Amino acid sequence: MPRLPSASAFVAAALALTCLPLTPLVAASDAPAPESGVDAHVPASVTKGEARLAKLLEGRVAGEPLRCIRSMPNQGMKTIPGTAYVYGRGNTIFVQRTRDPEQISDRDALVTNRFSATELCRFDILTTIDPVNGIFTGAVFFEDFIPYTRAAATPAEG
Repeated sequence: MPRLPSASAFVAAALALTCLPLTPLVAASDAPAPESGVDAHVPASVTKGEARLAKLLEGRVAGEPLRCIRSMPNQGMKTIPGTAYVYGRGNTIFVQRTRDPEQISDRDALVTNRFSATELCRFDILTTIDPVNGIFTGAVFFEDFIPYTRAAATPAEG
């Protein structure tokens, strides 16, 4: 049976990754030019997860990114595979895309090792496990949380 790294090695690796500079994967000059008549801001193919997230965010306005969100035991969480985790319900929901959103799977259980009992923060240590056999399946590195609040209804002009 393979030996798993110690918790201190995992934390050291996580901290090392947080210090890496972010570089674009594709240079602007390498990006394909949009076809005529196609909006350059709309991706050519929208994934199933992105479409599901867009439906959840309909009628909501993005707010300023937050490092931490208040986390209550009864707070809902949705996993959108390959896209994001969505926390909360009601007027404001928080979207967490993570550093590697393509690794998000609804088949894994998310295990959180928090630094605060009442907040979920971008620097908390998160891992995923297979819920059937409890085997470690990966590490999750959060980014800032983006709050989305329902847009206020505007009174009808007349």
